[in-house]
Amino acid sequence: MDSKKTDLDRIDRGLLRALSVNARASGSMLAAEVGVAESTVSLRLRRLQALGHIRGYHANIDLATLGASLQALIAVRLAKHARDEIDSFRAAAPHLPGVISLYHMAGADDYLLHVAAHDANELRDFVLTHLTGHPAVAHTETNLIFEHADGDGWQELLK
Repeated sequence: MDSKKTDLDRIDRGLLRALSVNARASGSMLAAEVGVAESTVSLRLRRLQALGHIRGYHANIDLATLGASLQALIAVRLAKHARDEIDSFRAAAPHLPGVISLYHMAGADDYLLHVAAHDANELRDFVLTHLTGHPAVAHTETNLIFEHADGDGWQELLK
């Protein structure tokens, strides 16, 4: 069994669930949710962060309100699997304009990029300029995202 999972008790799991619903919940709100003192919540949150269970707190920003109404998942295959080619692409990709997430994959594709753009022309330009223009990239395949919903199936891991 994974040692990280074994160091989580009922209170830790409750805090993680509560934070997944509202990462801005106050200490008193979290304390009421899990049934402990607010000081205990503060100590527990610091511990969960130190252990790597909580990697950060993020705002869920509606990119369409910023003008990026188009999102896509772009599969990328590298030409070679030499370490320097992989490292070069891995270092550059997260900082390309519009990249939301980068996933290193197993299977036919090497990477999957979640990208936001203002329109189809901007997305096309992104692919042509930043992906197919990169010396390590051999092939890309772009899939438009019509709708996105966050899942909560990960909470099964807390049981």
